[in-house]
Amino acid sequence: MASVGGEGSNNRSRRLVRAPRTRPVIVCALRAPGAPAAPVAFGSVALSGRMRQMEDFVALRPGLCVWADGSPVHFFAVFDGHGGPHVAEMCKVELPAALEEELGLAAALLQEQPTLEDEADAWRAALRRAFQRVDALGASCCQCGNVGPPLCHCDLRGRVIGSTAAVALLVRDQIVVANSGDSRAVISRHGGRDVQALSTDHKPDRPDEMQRITEAGGWVIFHNGATRVRGILAMSRAIGHRILKPEVICDPEIEITTRTEGDDCLILASDGVWDVVSNQMACEVVRQCLDDGTPPDLHLPAAPAPAEGQHQQSSRRCNVAAAALGRFALGRESSDNISAIVIDLKMRE
Repeated sequence: MASVGGEGSNNRSRRLVRAPRTRPVIVCALRAPGAPAAPVAFGSVALSGRMRQMEDFVALRPGLCVWADGSPVHFFAVFDGHGGPHVAEMCKVELPAALEEELGLAAALLQEQPTLEDEADAWRAALRRAFQRVDALGASCCQCGNVGPPLCHCDLRGRVIGSTAAVALLVRDQIVVANSGDSRAVISRHGGRDVQALSTDHKPDRPDEMQRITEAGGWVIFHNGATRVRGILAMSRAIGHRILKPEVICDPEIEITTRTEGDDCLILASDGVWDVVSNQMACEVVRQCLDDGTPPDLHLPAAPAPAEGQHQQSSRRCNVAAAALGRFALGRESSDNISAIVIDLKMRE
């Protein structure tokens, strides 16, 4: 959970109300009915850790849709809520749905044989539009649990509530990462000799972010142990946050990376991991689990069956690696919720 200064938690019951869509539904018309997704090995973990409330959510959608050339698009995301779980929970449902529609529109607009540059522009535009649509819903969320219309008028409507979003799309040999907030995507290559962050955390003390906030008429101060926008929010981008606009924006930074034969694994995780574990160490823990399989002292239940509309279930080996990373973060005394997704780029299982 990203730190929010001066805001207490609320334990009242919550209602997740699906809001009406803001545009006609276009469910990737390019999808062949019942067509399975190309294999992808993945697993996840989500732990409340030392927090009283769980505000992290992960979304696992292999085979979200099919791209213009018939390639499957795999969707994975980590959402770290703050001020309550409601925006993050909404994002888990609404962001993949919005992105599927936007990718369908983008694919339809491309030429019959698009260049890679055209594709990259289409992916970026689709992701930005999907983030903006979900941000509009997030701005209507309330700590009492209401999401979307009719507008709630309870005394919690003005609280600071939002979510980070770290998204990875796998399309053919491309990894598309879109990030808003301080969750992070990291890739390990060549046996851990090359570890790269595919996203950059959006912190208010980042020079370019501080300049943007100042130019928007806001200010950044140090409060409750962190640099915060208006002394409240310890990040400069997130989904939601009606009362912190225009300083806090949802616009994702997008990085497109070409996969290589030396790629080991991709990790998406909330700051409950990254606050206490370095990129290098996280990749080392995950890579060893993927290489070795299930450690003898870690017994996990069988992976759950795929959800409705999902043609592939998670990999046990990746689930073990994600669980080991979560336990490692707990052992390093992470004080936050812990969530992580592990994608095995070598398909060892």
